[in-house]
Amino acid sequence: MNANKRLSRVLHALSFRNASALWVLAIIVLVFSITIPETFLAPRTWLSLLDTQSIAALTAIALIIPLAAGAFNLAVGAQVGVASMMIAWLLVPMGLPLPLALVLTLTFGAAVGFVTGLLVVVARIDSFIATMGVSSLLAAVVTLLSGGRQILGMPQPLVDFGSGRVFGFTYAFLVMLVLAVIVWYVMERTPVGRRIYATGGNAEAARLSGVRVSWIIVGALTACGIITGLAGVLVTARLTNADPTIGPAYLLPAFTAAFLGATQFGRGRFNVWGTVLSVYVLAAGVKGLQLSGAPTWISDAFNGVALLVAVGLAASTRVGGRRSLVDRVRKRRVSRIEAPRSRATVAK
Repeated sequence: MNANKRLSRVLHALSFRNASALWVLAIIVLVFSITIPETFLAPRTWLSLLDTQSIAALTAIALIIPLAAGAFNLAVGAQVGVASMMIAWLLVPMGLPLPLALVLTLTFGAAVGFVTGLLVVVARIDSFIATMGVSSLLAAVVTLLSGGRQILGMPQPLVDFGSGRVFGFTYAFLVMLVLAVIVWYVMERTPVGRRIYATGGNAEAARLSGVRVSWIIVGALTACGIITGLAGVLVTARLTNADPTIGPAYLLPAFTAAFLGATQFGRGRFNVWGTVLSVYVLAAGVKGLQLSGAPTWISDAFNGVALLVAVGLAASTRVGGRRSLVDRVRKRRVSRIEAPRSRATVAK
């Protein structure tokens, strides 16, 4: 009987409804292994894929924290871009040592997330609008620091870190894996993670249960700022320069992976491993098309279609009879973040 239950759980875990990205990945590998086996199956192709998508995966991991708490963050790409420029500006024009520049960059990322959270919970600005405004401000900061030009001449230790490998895997990919494990553990195995999901599921019910909803929102956006700050540092290390146009390119892939990942493994919840898997499934599809001779615009088109499909799937996914995760995030308005004191008193 126990063996049958275990088999049933395994089959459910691997079913198309619960792990469609795995099946899509299998189809992608099968198709391109037949059509372009020499290039698509080459080990260097997959090692390069793991490396180049590590920043996108890290950005998507950062994004699911506020999404799980019920807040959109449209500034996530700009946060990566400003961190990339900040570390370069501190190292080259300012001449600061690498450890100090790293600490200041991550602190700046945390401050951006914290201020964004205050705009949402104190000023009661909808997270859509607040993060859109913050994104515009961060774009101005990038232009201010860079003058619209690349910053070159990164110190050798940062360059070495960006190109270093362990058993063929780059440091950026390994850092992403470590952060993925940490965020997964916090989200799935700690009281903090349960409060984040409770806040995103039903803020009023979470508040009545004793969850400090406002601090959860602020903390989630602050954590997102720290992780995107680290992603920006890794971008500069990998490219050996800071490009003022690099940040916005991470916004669409991050949202696509987050929503597609929510339909994987997590029963309609934003989750780490579904998100990471989605990043690499989408990247494998784009890489296969590019190696097949597809035009350069195929990446944006592929990610755009994938985002529409992902949100459609997420909108149809319900958890325990409740609203879909898209409804839970979309319908959670700023007016519900902090109920009037009289209303809280009546509820008690």
